[in-house]
Amino acid sequence: MDQRWWRNAVIYQVYVRSFADSDGDGVGDLPGIRSRLPYLAGLGVDALWITPCYPSPMNDGGYDVADYRDIDPLFGTLDDARALLDDAHRLGLKVILDIVPNHTSSAHRWFPEALAAAPGTPERNRYIFRPGRGAHGELPPNDWESIFGGAAWTRAADGEWYLHIFDSSQPDLNWENEEVREEFREILRFWLDLGVDGFRVDVAHGMVKADGLPDVGATGQRALLDTRPLPYFDQDGVHEIYREWRKILDSYSPARIAVAEAWTSSAERTARYLRPDELHQAFNFHYLQAGWDAAELRAVIDDTLAAVAPVDAPATWVLSNHDVHRHVTRYGGGDVGLRRARAAILLMLALPGSVYLYQGEELGLPEVLDLPDEVLQDPMWERSGHTDRGRDGCRVPLPWSVEGTALGFGPDGSRPWLPQPADWAALSVAAQEGDPRSMLELYRSALRARPAGDFTWVDAGPDLLVFDRDAVRCTVNLGAPTRVRASEVLVASGPCEVEGDHMLIPTDTAVWQVL
Repeated sequence: MDQRWWRNAVIYQVYVRSFADSDGDGVGDLPGIRSRLPYLAGLGVDALWITPCYPSPMNDGGYDVADYRDIDPLFGTLDDARALLDDAHRLGLKVILDIVPNHTSSAHRWFPEALAAAPGTPERNRYIFRPGRGAHGELPPNDWESIFGGAAWTRAADGEWYLHIFDSSQPDLNWENEEVREEFREILRFWLDLGVDGFRVDVAHGMVKADGLPDVGATGQRALLDTRPLPYFDQDGVHEIYREWRKILDSYSPARIAVAEAWTSSAERTARYLRPDELHQAFNFHYLQAGWDAAELRAVIDDTLAAVAPVDAPATWVLSNHDVHRHVTRYGGGDVGLRRARAAILLMLALPGSVYLYQGEELGLPEVLDLPDEVLQDPMWERSGHTDRGRDGCRVPLPWSVEGTALGFGPDGSRPWLPQPADWAALSVAAQEGDPRSMLELYRSALRARPAGDFTWVDAGPDLLVFDRDAVRCTVNLGAPTRVRASEVLVASGPCEVEGDHMLIPTDTAVWQVL
């Protein structure tokens, strides 16, 4: 790969806990990932992004980090990380590591020091502590709500309150503090020196808060995917941090990158993270949130391409991740959802820029909506008073084989940390391999034939998305069956009948043709 590999890369998200379990404890781990690297190379992706595997109490699936320079024993060791990196690089795969800079775990060594220190001390200033409101400081400093439910403030024993935009076990760091900034500069260098190829920046829009921590002023629970302007998200001060980080990334060779998880109010706001001296990519959540509608999808595509062009950054496209319902279910579920998901991957892989795949989408996995209450582990479940079931339904461990107690996720006899539906055996890698009609083989075929070159829209009907990439035409039919001129088919998401000089494209079907 060249130094700008990331501009057109396909990057596969590995949710560590649910990808592959090597030791039978029910939880995925780094040796498990390492054993499946040939599968990822054979799938045809360019890189993998690994979710947090640092030491953690696991109150939020590892996004509550207690030590940023080690591996949690649940997942392996630093030697396992080195071996994974070596094997991935030998297979031509890049490795991107999750970094969590908005908050630490309450088990991080800094937080007990902050609680033990007096107000205004350097130890406490690493986090955001404030006196409460009310006659005796008994009320939170402002009206901010946690993304996971409830107040975003918890009172310490001495009466001050600390901020946690997420769970109370995830105190927000104070990014106005130079000690915090220097600590993360050194954390980046630690992993870059170990050999990682870049970072996915968790809550990249959240580290800097508005001056004075003003009230939001509106009532009602804030959603995890909220893109409305908020005084704790998408503040202009974050960009100074990323300019510092870009200098570090640019000091390494070969190229190292960073991608922002930045929920913003518009494509233009997202593009601010991608200026030439800041980050390389940002997730395109506006695309993820678009419905299965031709006009809506075209508008998001146009807005995205227009926003990234002035900053010379690549667009990114994503359909699912570990925080949202899987798109087979979002697109209607059952046969309808599968048909639309098959068409959606051909649409996404034909667009210019970089693509992110979430583990299991290549198998057509649906959201698991009927997990028993007693197995739910997402903190959103408890903090919402059991009204929001959280994100566990998209995190159920992958099925690799048609048999066994863990369907190949772990050794036979082991039990995954979340139960797999019985009908997932038919969706397993083993069940789909070699079947030309399967979702897995569709992904493999599409990744091999992925078009490139200039992007040009072709005028078509209101329910059609049609565009050319040099010598390849992509047609996506979101409406009634329609006829197009027949030519050589590279990949189709479903059967298309040829009638003389024309081809019939069924509803919710996409096809790549040679012009």
